[in-house]
Amino acid sequence: MFNPEISVKEPARTAGEHDEAKQGEALMLETSKGNGRKLYIESYGCAMNFSDSEIVASIMADMGFQTTQNHKEADVVFINTCSIRENAEQRVRNRLKEFGSAKKENPGMIVGVLGCMAERLKSKFLEEEKLVDVVVGPDAYRDLPNLIGKVDEGNREVNVLLSREETYADISPVRLNSNGITAFISIMRGCDNMCSFCVVPFTRGRERSRDPHSIVNEARALSAQGYREVTLLGQNVDSYKWQSHSGEEVSPSGGDLEGTGTVNFAQLLEMVAQVSPNLRVRFSTSHPKDITDEVLHTIAKYENICKYIHLPVQSGNSRVLELMNRTYDRKWYMERVDAIHRIIPECAISTDVIAGFCTETEEEHQETLSMMDYVKYDFAYMFMYSERPGTLAAKRYADDIPDEVKKRRLQEIVQRQQEHSHLRLLEQIGKIQKVLIEGYSKKSPNDFSGRSDQNATVVFPADKRFKPGQYVNVLAEHCTTATLIGRIID
Repeated sequence: MFNPEISVKEPARTAGEHDEAKQGEALMLETSKGNGRKLYIESYGCAMNFSDSEIVASIMADMGFQTTQNHKEADVVFINTCSIRENAEQRVRNRLKEFGSAKKENPGMIVGVLGCMAERLKSKFLEEEKLVDVVVGPDAYRDLPNLIGKVDEGNREVNVLLSREETYADISPVRLNSNGITAFISIMRGCDNMCSFCVVPFTRGRERSRDPHSIVNEARALSAQGYREVTLLGQNVDSYKWQSHSGEEVSPSGGDLEGTGTVNFAQLLEMVAQVSPNLRVRFSTSHPKDITDEVLHTIAKYENICKYIHLPVQSGNSRVLELMNRTYDRKWYMERVDAIHRIIPECAISTDVIAGFCTETEEEHQETLSMMDYVKYDFAYMFMYSERPGTLAAKRYADDIPDEVKKRRLQEIVQRQQEHSHLRLLEQIGKIQKVLIEGYSKKSPNDFSGRSDQNATVVFPADKRFKPGQYVNVLAEHCTTATLIGRIID
């Protein structure tokens, strides 16, 4: 069966605007303290959701909960949801029914829905379908002890209030299912962009940036624990802007300096890069209207800031982009791509593409394909447009492109991206890649697997001199359509 939502050469968990819900992943926490109660968390969607689950796990650990890999033995089951795509909601609903069956065998079990689906579907979950006991929005996780207590007393509870201040900056996330090598750091929450197809501003609230000191301190702690890569997360990292409310002045190096008391994203990148030359820094997601030359020059300046940018285009046609309320046009996007290649010649670029947006003509679809030819993306997330209730597009435009046309256009986009992904890998053959070993290949215990600076997956024979968490130089000798294959060189 044709899958209408496809990523070609998918980067490891980005926070791209349309990083579609992945198959549910149980996130496990090991803790020495406990109250005899067990917690099971399953997370769907973008990297922001996985990061939020780490915050929830920390809050629940402070309540004495230990986690389990088996939801049937859990006292509390949480599913952290994604509202980006309709089929993600259906998967969540089906999963809740499975949890309901387990609850019949364990009547004391508490089932809760967290995250982006909470606000929009709270009444259905709580009242109509009675699938859950508690519904908690992304800004209300601190209220979990109170909510769980009330559910223990026999109530159904909900808190989906959005906040203009909450960043969870003081909560140390529990690293769930961690390989001890890579970790997420959330630098901001919410979104002020009102893209007409997107529910994020309604489910995650207005944009607010986290204190840069707390971000740098988290990066330092991870580096001290042996982590070798962090990904800075935000719906639009380029609009990160923190301003001291106390008049405190901050320098990019983390010290006090005469200045404005503000930190932008380029300065934050520099602050994190200076934590350790052995700590790689990635980030996601960038918005074409906001990514500046200052950010690009900062990436070029530091060897440990990865030369990889996720830059969602969505459409290659200016009229469709205006309908999407993306606030840039085709020419602007191409200029930003040109700037990336000029300032960071070896930079890899990935993207998001929507096929069959409202009123899209065949000629406009062809402009998306020509944009792909212009950029030749290394990776892409590609989707068929699906109308999301409550969005501006749902209110203003008819979803008037037939499904069979959407599917055909998407398949053409997918095929084009497969060609470009393979081409980008072929260009790396014969070059030396600096690779962070993340573990062993899924296909062979005799091979290491890791990612290059440009986020390409690289597989190479394991060497007893090295282990996961170390950097090695790998000569790329050949490739599949999605993976570089090589050998370690001194």
